[in-house]
Amino acid sequence: MREITSEKQLMEYINTYKLESVFKKELLPHLSLYDVDAGERLCSQGDASHCLYILMKGKVKVYTISPEGKTLVLSFKQPLEVIGDIEYVQDVDIMNTVEAVSPLVVIGIPYKRLKQHASKDPQLLTFLLEMLTKKFCAKSNSLSFNLMYPVEVRLASYLLSIFCEESHLVMNQKTESLKDIANLIGTTYRHLNRVLQKFVAQGVIEKKKGSIILKDKEKLSCLANDNIYE
Repeated sequence: MREITSEKQLMEYINTYKLESVFKKELLPHLSLYDVDAGERLCSQGDASHCLYILMKGKVKVYTISPEGKTLVLSFKQPLEVIGDIEYVQDVDIMNTVEAVSPLVVIGIPYKRLKQHASKDPQLLTFLLEMLTKKFCAKSNSLSFNLMYPVEVRLASYLLSIFCEESHLVMNQKTESLKDIANLIGTTYRHLNRVLQKFVAQGVIEKKKGSIILKDKEKLSCLANDNIYE
């Protein structure tokens, strides 16, 4: 994570997402803008929580790790998204790991500055409430999605969520990764492999050198029925 020392760029992002009313003058000097590389973690499950991040650009993956070491991907997030809001409100350690799927730009605000300058600010509290309810609705929709749609639709939706436009790379094909996907979309590892082979036969994806490459995004979007894990 690298700090971007450009006040102009920071204000451009704030203006783009109409956050002027959320961040009052007293709080502005304590906002920092950061670049985050793909694959880098913004925060890790179990670590002490001390900073609120607001996603301005890029996509993140949110996942949890069980005591046995198994990974479960919970969701993918794009702007505008807040990371660390639940931990800030509840004053708890980081609940889930958040990792950059693509290069990110985020705004970071230390919790202590939020408490010092905006703990009772109605605009900020309303903003956080909106973000939290958005998370609740997304989680509810995701649970319904897993119950109501066939595996083909769920897998197509997942692949769209992690697709990298620049390289056409969907994912590195590793056994554990495929098991994680199976857990996320509510199916078995064996059934997941069958559906992947079906997508290959349909010309939607290609398996190449341990990776999955997207060949036909339009067809995958049709298979996903416009439902994406985001």
